[in-house]
Amino acid sequence: MGYKLKFENFDKILKELSKENKIYAPKRFPKQGRYSDTDVIRYDKIKELKEIVFDEKSTYAAKEVYQPITETILYFTDGDYKEKKVVDDRPIIIFARACDIHAIQRFDDIYLKNGFEDFYYKRLRDKVKFVLIECPKDGWDTCFCASMGTNKTDDYIFGVKVAGEDVCIELKDEQFAKYFEGEEKIDFNVTFVEQNPRKVRIPDIQSTEIKNKIKTLDMWKEYDKRCLMCGSCTVACSTCTCFTTYDVNYTPDTDAGERRRIAASCHVDGYSDMAGGHSFRKTAGERMRFKVMHKIHDHKSRFKNHNMCVGCGRCDDRCPVFISFSTTVNRLADEVEKLKGEEE
Repeated sequence: MGYKLKFENFDKILKELSKENKIYAPKRFPKQGRYSDTDVIRYDKIKELKEIVFDEKSTYAAKEVYQPITETILYFTDGDYKEKKVVDDRPIIIFARACDIHAIQRFDDIYLKNGFEDFYYKRLRDKVKFVLIECPKDGWDTCFCASMGTNKTDDYIFGVKVAGEDVCIELKDEQFAKYFEGEEKIDFNVTFVEQNPRKVRIPDIQSTEIKNKIKTLDMWKEYDKRCLMCGSCTVACSTCTCFTTYDVNYTPDTDAGERRRIAASCHVDGYSDMAGGHSFRKTAGERMRFKVMHKIHDHKSRFKNHNMCVGCGRCDDRCPVFISFSTTVNRLADEVEKLKGEEE
């Protein structure tokens, strides 16, 4: 079922939806970007259609909604503690593109299917529903969602496309049909990206021997000179799930405060440090290898269904020294073919 609405009519629907739901979408924040007088597009609560950025890829991913950058998880005082209560328990509706909708499945793997269920993630996750934003025909120049199989999805309550002064809707969940009663019905389905100009070849790593040889490839040493280990790529990544925790004391002379968890990165110094000063991955090249392998091999090896990377290309967009993740994966694919040839 499809509908065509004027902007003002869709705003009325958003207003009605907001009575029972929290609504998030990619929103522009002027002059808050990386450079002077540049904007940043990130997820935030919205009230009107004009606040949603449809014609540009968001700088940061939708994960900020269901994995907050920083989150208080408990309060402590005098040796006692209590979990933080949920202040707003309404369902969450997120306007997102296909790759970001796929990304939450990777979070589900890590937080719900990894031998335990993360309470803080699950209580947010259970509330989330998606509205699919139609992408441009081929995506953007750094996108490679088609290579990762994340260019299409059916996990959305309705799809949306802005066409001139109209909003076209593809209704998927009949529970939301009441909001569109009386609107013009049309034959409309969201069009998905079929292919991207950028193609990525996933390495075929089938043996432990090949995987061990990958660790010693010379290509990783190049990143010791180039990568700044700033974490920009992992912060912007749709599927990076790492976090750390720290305690905040309200005053220096009392045992009262709160424990927070905050998004972290395998690229940043200190994340993999252990007691005694040992660190698993000290160099930029080692950290790059770990990230790349996790995104295009290790995750799928563990959970079977899909690679972790969804091909959004935000890592390429955000790297201050222009390191291309997609190019790195293609280089690794070439190296793996060479290694397999040596074994024959």
